[in-house]
Amino acid sequence: MNYNQSSIDEAVLALLTAFSFDGGRAWKGFDFDVMNRLHAQGLIDDPKGKTKSVWLTRQGLELGRKNAEKLFGVPSNAG
Repeated sequence: MNYNQSSIDEAVLALLTAFSFDGGRAWKGFDFDVMNRLHAQGLIDDPKGKTKSVWLTRQGLELGRKNAEKLFGVPSNAG
């Protein structure tokens, strides 16, 4: 089945943000291609490497909060 990659990226960024800790760190247990696209957009730091987490950029956190609110009903000031 074909999926809209933009919608997938939006949902993954929302999940990364919703479950972030330490002011923007998130576990990177998502598809490599999705994580690479989010990095290419400047929304997360480089996911390549042995670390099990990534940092969301300021832009990534802001957009992720908006996406989470839209997709999951999370208040925009959560996180």
